[in-house]
Amino acid sequence: MVFSNLNCPRARPVARGFSMIEVLVTLMIISLALLGTAGLQAYAMRLTQGGQFRTQAVFLVADLVERMEANKSGAVVGAYVVANITGIDFLAASNAPSTACATAPCIDTALATYDLSQWQHALAAALPQSSWSVVQTVAGDPSTYTITASWVDRRTDTTMAAGDANSQFGSNAAGTGEKFSYTATRTLSNN
Repeated sequence: MVFSNLNCPRARPVARGFSMIEVLVTLMIISLALLGTAGLQAYAMRLTQGGQFRTQAVFLVADLVERMEANKSGAVVGAYVVANITGIDFLAASNAPSTACATAPCIDTALATYDLSQWQHALAAALPQSSWSVVQTVAGDPSTYTITASWVDRRTDTTMAAGDANSQFGSNAAGTGEKFSYTATRTLSNN
């Protein structure tokens, strides 16, 4: 005798695979993770740019110190003194860097003027919203200089108002950013 299965209800097959809701939840979790990663990458790029500005400021101040070392007699007489200048004002006032001492020898004070022209153009081009000063804090032989390079790094949400008492940038400072500066002191002697 053979029994027939025709009258017995069949067992339902077990559901396999993912439902649409599970797929959507997974896609949402992955998209949130990717958005977080993109935000972290953008933040890291801003920090890297800020580090590049700091490094550039150190190199540029060291460049001026080396120029002073090469022209000690000009430095001792105070030929490298520069008042507080902003990059925007400097570039508006002079169109091209000096080339006076590039091909012919110069006297000490003319060489200092040439060095400062080259250095100020490099500083204005390399640092955003830059300003600088070169102060002779001790005159005579030996002579001591304090060199300060400042810039605005736009990686923060701090707003600097135009004409702020702490701002050296005047009306050109409107926008977001934080002011940074690098200061170096160097003593030079003709001996």
